[in-house]
Amino acid sequence: MWPRSDLTDLLGIDHPIIQAPMAGSDGPVLAAAVSNAGGVGSLGCGEMSAEKLREEFDKTRASTTRPFIINFFAHDTPVFPSDDAASMRKQLAIYYEELGLGQDLTLSASPMRSFDAAMLEAVLDLRPEIVSFHFGLPSEEMLDALKSAGSIILCSATTVTEARKLEAGGVHAIIAQGYDAGGHRGTFSTPVDAGNVGTFALIPQIVDAVSVPVIAAGGIADGRGIAAAFALGASGVQMGTAFLLCPESAASPIHRQVLQQARDDSTVVTRAFTGRPARTIVNRFVEEMAPQDREVPAFPLQDSLTLPLHFESVAQGSKDFAALFSGQASALSRTLPAGELVDALVAEAQKILGR
Repeated sequence: MWPRSDLTDLLGIDHPIIQAPMAGSDGPVLAAAVSNAGGVGSLGCGEMSAEKLREEFDKTRASTTRPFIINFFAHDTPVFPSDDAASMRKQLAIYYEELGLGQDLTLSASPMRSFDAAMLEAVLDLRPEIVSFHFGLPSEEMLDALKSAGSIILCSATTVTEARKLEAGGVHAIIAQGYDAGGHRGTFSTPVDAGNVGTFALIPQIVDAVSVPVIAAGGIADGRGIAAAFALGASGVQMGTAFLLCPESAASPIHRQVLQQARDDSTVVTRAFTGRPARTIVNRFVEEMAPQDREVPAFPLQDSLTLPLHFESVAQGSKDFAALFSGQASALSRTLPAGELVDALVAEAQKILGR
């Protein structure tokens, strides 16, 4: 049915289509729907406590018997607080006041957490079929424990160097995340700007460099993109923004609205929201923060400062201060139930692939 079956065989799925983890915008309903349609859904767990992880996992498992992915961050934690965070707090005070939040910018911990012992314990209890990571891998001991428990391990790479490191680290498949992708850049072992390689330039270079299956991610929104990824040697695709307009997603009304109005030039990569480069829909906050984009506090300190702005902006139905993470193919997004979207993607890709 597909030109290559190594990924579908590895993951135990019918179609090599992964719904990307999108913390805060995916959810159990979407993940289960994609898995039930023959692809594989994902839960972005980088903002969850171990208790919340168990709750969301159980909700998803109650709706599907098929495999699904749980995804985590594996980042270094910066010093907390920091001098630059104090400076940024003063700078953002005017925005807080404008939104009616007052000027008391208490620096609290960001919900974005790196994979730790508590999470490992929860994951080992839950025994998921597939675990994926962003910003690199956790410790060798943690990885060995997950693999010993039977979990398939995936991780994002934004360069050939990173892909080789992941293969040496023992991952079962590599997600080649191109610069087109929405959300956080997964760069972890090279200078951030070295990872600014477009998806369709990155795929064949990583395919040539490693022996494990490669999953293409970034700017893929329909069957044409899936077929192109296979032509370049990928064994599957990971798509995020394409699923945000599905009724099953947890995307906010304002996020859905801006996606329906998106153009090819609607997104930009910025550090303004979290301190790490992330592709988002351009809005007032992104534009006004652009002059000091490289001077914001480190991830996730900046997130702790901007999160109240995001939530209040969303609550007010305004895009001005909302983190609307989306990829460069946002304009190709379709408002379809997740199962129908998977069916359409499969039909479109296979028509092109001649199968």
